[in-house]
Amino acid sequence: MNIILLGPPGAGKGTQAQHLVETRNMVQLSTGDMLREARTSGTEMGNKVAAVMDAGELVTDEIVIGLIREKLEAGNGGGGFIFDGFPRTLMQAVALEKLLEETGQTLDAAIELRVRDEALVSRILNRAAEAVAAGGEARADDNEESLRTRLMEYYKKTAPLLGYYFAKEKLQRVDGLADIPVVQASLAAILDK
Repeated sequence: MNIILLGPPGAGKGTQAQHLVETRNMVQLSTGDMLREARTSGTEMGNKVAAVMDAGELVTDEIVIGLIREKLEAGNGGGGFIFDGFPRTLMQAVALEKLLEETGQTLDAAIELRVRDEALVSRILNRAAEAVAAGGEARADDNEESLRTRLMEYYKKTAPLLGYYFAKEKLQRVDGLADIPVVQASLAAILDK
């Protein structure tokens, strides 16, 4: 089973992806993690990633698709793949669809974790406060101004994917504000169909 987790920053995608990795033997393909791993790998693709990142430029869709292709072709996704942080745009969604077709795979569901904006602000500020209370540091982007900027970017670029996957009859929706076990049960119900 291959899925995409969609939702705004702070919706809980990372938490839910980790649970699916642990309970369903899925492989989480986080573009951020893949880029950091590739950068230090010494491979041809890794050298391309390092050169782009060292120049302070954004990594191209072509490079990200190449990294995803490597992971898909490695075949370590016995339980399937979770696409996390990709696709972010309609062009990337089309590229992913083509890549899955080329590798003989399909996308089973695009699952949106729905959360109201004001609830996200509260969630992020609470996460920052809990980190500080535990003696750590809050993430640099765990503040209201940064979150609102990230939300605007999400609505401009990523939210159109909801219509794209709805039209392809792949879109499923889950209440991301529910308690974590309730969200996990809702995801399990989708995956077990």
